[in-house]
Amino acid sequence: MTSTATSPAHRTYRVRTYGCQMNVHDSERLAGLLEDAGYSAAPEGTDADVVVLNTCAVRENADNKLYGNLGHLRPVKDAHPGMQIAVGGCLAQKDRASIVARAPWVDVVFGTHNVGSLPALLERARHNAEAQVEIKEALEVFPSSLPARRDSAYSGWVSISVGCNNTCTFCIVPSLRGKEADRRPGDVLAEVQALVEQGVLEVTLLGQNVNAYGADLGERGAFADLLRATGAVQGLERVRFTSPHPRDFTDDVIAAMGETPAVCHQLHMPLQSGSDDVLRRMRRSYRRDRYLGIIDRVRAAMPDAAITTDIIVGFPGETEQDFQDTLDVVAQARFASAFTFQYSKRPGTPAAEMDGQLPKEVVQERYLRLTALQEEISWAENRALVGRTVELLMAAGEGSKDADRGRMSGRARDGRLVHVAAVPGVRPGDVVETVVTDAKPHFLVADGPLLSHRRTRAGDASEAGIRPTTRGVGLGMPGVGVPAPLPLAPACG
Repeated sequence: MTSTATSPAHRTYRVRTYGCQMNVHDSERLAGLLEDAGYSAAPEGTDADVVVLNTCAVRENADNKLYGNLGHLRPVKDAHPGMQIAVGGCLAQKDRASIVARAPWVDVVFGTHNVGSLPALLERARHNAEAQVEIKEALEVFPSSLPARRDSAYSGWVSISVGCNNTCTFCIVPSLRGKEADRRPGDVLAEVQALVEQGVLEVTLLGQNVNAYGADLGERGAFADLLRATGAVQGLERVRFTSPHPRDFTDDVIAAMGETPAVCHQLHMPLQSGSDDVLRRMRRSYRRDRYLGIIDRVRAAMPDAAITTDIIVGFPGETEQDFQDTLDVVAQARFASAFTFQYSKRPGTPAAEMDGQLPKEVVQERYLRLTALQEEISWAENRALVGRTVELLMAAGEGSKDADRGRMSGRARDGRLVHVAAVPGVRPGDVVETVVTDAKPHFLVADGPLLSHRRTRAGDASEAGIRPTTRGVGLGMPGVGVPAPLPLAPACG
């Protein structure tokens, strides 16, 4: 029998997240599962009884980061009898039992397909006094059917699919996340409704390839239909989505973005390379002309759209001309910003075995040229917004130097980060309007007085420290595990 001293009801947890937005959302599920099992979040500055590392296998040096963090946790665990360490996510799916072999102080290893097993595995490890490793090869339960404790009072992730059917040669995600599986539209909308009932103003529809949504359901045009339906949810003010694939990006999605007021004019469209030859070796099923054509059609429908991208520099076999082709596309597309990466080998991917691996110094030199060009473009695009009125959803923790500079930060509808002078009574989750007064490559500044300030239920929840929780959504019916929604707050100013 488990003693009271070690029961979940008397134990605390902390989840550490590495990697993509999918992992961030999975961590919300892990927190929800643990709280459902009786654990409570560890207060800041304290050691948790259970530490969960939700890992990434895509980012550079992912293995070194994991084992470095596990090394730092070992003396903490030695000093706290009964503490447990769990490792999940993509690296756990890949490395499996070898994690325990390299770090025998780990108690639980679980994969991307059995997130819901964590509480039971922790209990079993405690009862049996030995590590538990459980990796499933296919999805057991759609993650959104699991409870979740959300990180934000005003903005929420809503997964519309899991897995990926693409075979990009640089990417290991399909082998770790599995084939694409879509949620039914009713389930997605029920989760959105559950969040909105708790004051959430913005949702981001999430998937490895969101605009392929519907293929698993046999429904063409399903993603555009879902965008329109989500935007019609009463009380929801902003809808975003990430990440689409150029191969599947169709004109009906552009129309839905332009015609649905709640859908933000923001698009993150991964390019990866501007060279057709490199795209072919990457097994990306589009070419530069198709990509630029999508950008042109998006801007024709939404001239104010902010378009961002991902680019890999130094893919095996990339020539100087290939790289110049990438610079040319960047100059034509004029991205608001770009996530740029230096190619490095990922074990288990076809690209890791390709001929033509480039020297590090060549990749680094090209990377610096690319980032210099993109920085110049980002700054010019931002300067063009000086003097423009923007609506901001105020945020928490977005500006790293806000406290030192007497500022707050919010996100414009196009996704840009804007710093404003701190105003008493303005809270994360409130909505303000202001005028852009200055621009930098990575953010805007609005130091003048606010034109308006609307207090919101999301702001009330933020101020009260309340975060939305969803009990898991199935059969199209939401279940909400929090008190009744806060009353509507009056408008101000």
